[in-house]
Amino acid sequence: MIVKLLAVFAVIALGWGAGRAGVLGPEGGRTLSAAAFGLFTPALLFRTTASLAVADLPWRTLAAYYLPTLVLLLGVYTWQRLRHPVPPAAPAIRALSLTFGNTVQLGIAVATAIFGSAGLAIHITIASLQSIALLVPATALVELDLSRGRGPEPGRLRLLRVVAGTARRTLIHPVVLPVLLGLAYHATGLPIPGPVDSVLVVLGQAVVPVSLVAIGLTLQQYGIKSALGQAVALSAGKLVLQPALVLALAYWGFGLRGLPLTIAVLAAALPIGSNVLLFAQRYGVQQAEATAAIVASTSAFLVTGTLWLLLLSHLS
Repeated sequence: MIVKLLAVFAVIALGWGAGRAGVLGPEGGRTLSAAAFGLFTPALLFRTTASLAVADLPWRTLAAYYLPTLVLLLGVYTWQRLRHPVPPAAPAIRALSLTFGNTVQLGIAVATAIFGSAGLAIHITIASLQSIALLVPATALVELDLSRGRGPEPGRLRLLRVVAGTARRTLIHPVVLPVLLGLAYHATGLPIPGPVDSVLVVLGQAVVPVSLVAIGLTLQQYGIKSALGQAVALSAGKLVLQPALVLALAYWGFGLRGLPLTIAVLAAALPIGSNVLLFAQRYGVQQAEATAAIVASTSAFLVTGTLWLLLLSHLS
């Protein structure tokens, strides 16, 4: 497994080198990311989940992952709000930084490259719930803070409107929607038609190399000099604290072993996801910090991911 993880890092390094040499032009990283996120990944997700049934989903694994993650989200938010009450969105952004991982672009690539379809099936269930489980409560917390002092009724109405809009955008999403469609298609009992399945296979095979090269290009493009100290602290929390909490509950609380334990902990150990930056941009705060934290945590994952995998190989 370590050899496969090193191969993943090698492809990321090739992407970094391509960015350094300007092989794909100034917009190469953005173009590859858009293609991976909007075209190749939905095909892979739909084809994988079309073979899954809701009753067969790994509910113990999902509980072992999301219970400590939500506790961490609320705990960090409360702590940050007591220390830094303004700007109102800052506590929620930092809470997301410690809990919202790059489960799609990097997570799917790592799960597929190292564990194949069995690991990918478990990872997808975690990734598909992340936006709903984390972005919706984070939005609610920010809007509650923003509504303080505006009068009770307008604030409540605005909160309901924003939460409803966030829930809608979360469902109509290139990660969540193909998962829901795949589960619905599975419920019909029909096989995927041969020609359609062949197209999905070809598209899905592009996810791993395209995503990893895009990550390398992104690492080369953005620096981490601004907000470096806070970025390191957030990265340590995301790469060490969250997976440690998930490991403790999954191993001792839910008794997970083998592949479910490994996938759950590695999903928690992934670096900070780009949606944290989008969330920061939405409210116009902490944007430099979020960018630096994403780049720093992705770079550090080269080391921490290997260490977590080594530890899990002894526990599983």
